[in-house]
Formats: sequence, C-alpha cells, structure tokens
Amino acid sequence: MPQRTAPSVPPAVAEWLQVTGHGKATDIEQLHGGAISSTTRITGSSGTSWVLKQSANAPADLYRREAEGLRRLAAAGALPIPKTRLCAEQYLLLEDRGSHAFTRDTWVQLGRGLARQHQVTSERFGYDTDNYIGRMVQRNPWTDDGHAFFAEHRLLSWLDAPACAQALGQKNRARLERLAHRLPDLIPRQPAALLHGDLWHANILPSHYGPPSLCDPAVYYGWPEAELSMLYGCGPVPEDFSAAYEELHPLEDDWRDRLPILHLRELLSVLAHFGDNDETLHRITEVLDVYT
Repeated sequence: MPQRTAPSVPPAVAEWLQVTGHGKATDIEQLHGGAISSTTRITGSSGTSWVLKQSANAPADLYRREAEGLRRLAAAGALPIPKTRLCAEQYLLLEDRGSHAFTRDTWVQLGRGLARQHQVTSERFGYDTDNYIGRMVQRNPWTDDGHAFFAEHRLLSWLDAPACAQALGQKNRARLERLAHRLPDLIPRQPAALLHGDLWHANILPSHYGPPSLCDPAVYYGWPEAELSMLYGCGPVPEDFSAAYEELHPLEDDWRDRLPILHLRELLSVLAHFGDNDETLHRITEVLDVYT
C-alpha cells in the first residue's frame, strides 16, 4: 500500500496550483517509482490530483527529455500518455492516470496499442536526441544498420560503465563483444519502430476502462523485439498480450527464443546502475554460455 508522507511540493508547483484555481496541496501520497525520482500523487483542494516526480540530483535535462518522449509517444496515438503540466530541472508534474490493477483486458489493450505504436517506423535506427535510461545517458545516434546500432549503443556502450565493467570482468566482457559481432546471425532484420524504450511493468498504468497508459519512456526507433524483450524479461506476461499484439503486428518465427539475447541490454543497465548482483550476472552468463 502507498505510504502517506508530509507534503513536500516545490514552490513553483504550489504557485501553479494556486494560479490554476486548484488551491493548496491537501494530500500527498507516496507512490512506487524508479530508483531515480521520488514519485508522489498530490491532490489540490479542488479535488484534482497529479503525479509529481522529483529529484535533487537528476541530470539537468532528464525531465525535459522525459517530457519530450511522452509527447512523441502521444503523437503516435497508439496508447494514452499522461500530459505534462510542468517541467523543470528537479521536477516533472504529470496528469494523474490513477492506480489500478492489471486485468486480462489491460493486457489485450496493451498488445493492440503496442502493435500500433510499432507500426510507426523510421528508415534509420536511433532518435533525434540522446536521452536517459535510469540516470545514465542513452545514446541514440541515427544509424542505418539495426545490428550495428544495437551492438554498439545497446550492448557494448555499457562496458565502460565502471560498475558494469567490474561486475563482468575481462572474460565476460570479451564474450559479450563476440556476441555483439554475431548479432546479424542471431537476430533477423526488422524495421526501426517507435519504442517506449523502458517498457517494464511499472511503466504501464492500467485503467478502469480502456487501454493502459505508458509512462517513464526512453524513446528511440529500434527493433520491436527489443521492446518485447524487456516486457517479458521483467515479469510474467499472459498469452492474451501476444495474441492481441500479433493480430496487428505479426512477429518473425521463434521470436520468443531471441528475447534473452535482446534482454541483455536491460541486464547490463542494471549492473551499470547498481553494481554486482549475483542474479543479474547469472542471467547474463547463461545467455553468453549459449551463444559464445
């Protein structure tokens, strides 16, 4: 259950509430968020609520890049996206989409919506700007070749992160480099599709009715299977999702077998952010044992 905390609202947010006729923040509810931001639901005396993300140590453009990613996903029109109300270096105020439980219909609607989003494609891989995965920069240079993009900017780029390099050691680093060079033999060519980029269960917001919303993106154009690898690698996903997804966006044969290779990107990110972790390292070495 969310925990109640004493109100802590940035002065600019408090002023915005007053100016827009919502009065004072009468309630703050701590929400489960990521490792970077403190996430709360604030309710004004008008009864309207918003989600407030705050961090005193965030990179200066982190929330601006997040807001830009939300607008890009919203423009695709595939799934509902929270609207940005205020954005500054240390906070982001968003439309509140509520807190609801996952249901069968959530997964069906997510499958259909994500399939529509993945039909928004680009001739190249990457994005207009770099952005963030967690607190670390995600490099998105425009690249013609999807295998080269994923190898260099979604796998090998993590190797220079000190915590990741220390956890992997030289042997696993060399094995990962060999795997990256083998990607053209392991992953079929796919168009560059619009990806949320950080699609795990906590970044999906189920609704009481209609499709779920998406939050906390790390948007870029990449392989659809890379998006699915994170969703499937971070928790159970029912068959209702894949059936709904493939109705609109059929996948190549054996796509499930390739997900562990693509999920290496997320596992390497975990090592880079949090350091040595036996379970994460074990999952990485299991994949390397099979393919190197």
